[in-house]
Amino acid sequence: MQQSLDAILECFEGRSEELIPILQRVQQHYGYLPKEALREVARLIRVPESRVYAVATFYAQFRFKPIGRKHVMVCRGTACHVRGAPRILQELERQLGIKEGETTPDLEYSLETVACIGACGLAPCVMVNNQVQARLTPRKAAQLVRRANTAPTGQQS
Repeated sequence: MQQSLDAILECFEGRSEELIPILQRVQQHYGYLPKEALREVARLIRVPESRVYAVATFYAQFRFKPIGRKHVMVCRGTACHVRGAPRILQELERQLGIKEGETTPDLEYSLETVACIGACGLAPCVMVNNQVQARLTPRKAAQLVRRANTAPTGQQS
């Protein structure tokens, strides 16, 4: 990990103003912000680790745990909520055996809710690895998981 982290950090000058872009680049590489990386970022920009952590926790985009290969985001916006998103979330939790905000132990799936996907006309929506799945029902959500489980590695329907 240290070698790839060093390669990421050497692209920056070590100024405190670079904190957010550094965190974005680290997360882009690892899929989350490892504790060791936060320590190294603090050292690079010469600020306390608590400052790096405070900034990282302020922004919802940053993660502190690895996410699954299949990242499932359920929209909880008004249109999706009214059209059944809570039931879809409940079915996905049942199918995956995890709760919202969790990742399966095998790192295959992560399940989270988001404020809005931005596809209100297609509500209710779920995104799987940045692909919108529109007009879902609990039954379609269960089928989505089953198809994803049988798809070849690296693919999902």
